Amino acid sequence: MTVTTLTSRELNQDLARAKRASRSGPVFITDRGKPAHVLLSIDDYRRLAGQNRSLADSLSMAGLAEIDLDPVRVRIDSRPVDLS
Repeated sequence: MTVTTLTSRELNQDLARAKRASRSGPVFITDRGKPAHVLLSIDDYRRLAGQNRSLADSLSMAGLAEIDLDPVRVRIDSRPVDLS
């Protein structure tokens, strides 16, 4: 599975390229540098919309390891409680 990222401008200038890219995987469309939309082939859409999968099935989908997710680490500090 190939993941493609296009800006909104690139999508408007070359829609045919985006359609071709969607045959081999999702096409993320960014707006001002942030993901805003995803273009999928109809087969991928039907597969996602038509099946009731378990969480385990969803997490084991082919190609998930190739998606670059950059999680944000949050640190939560505890404070002593004042019960007076």
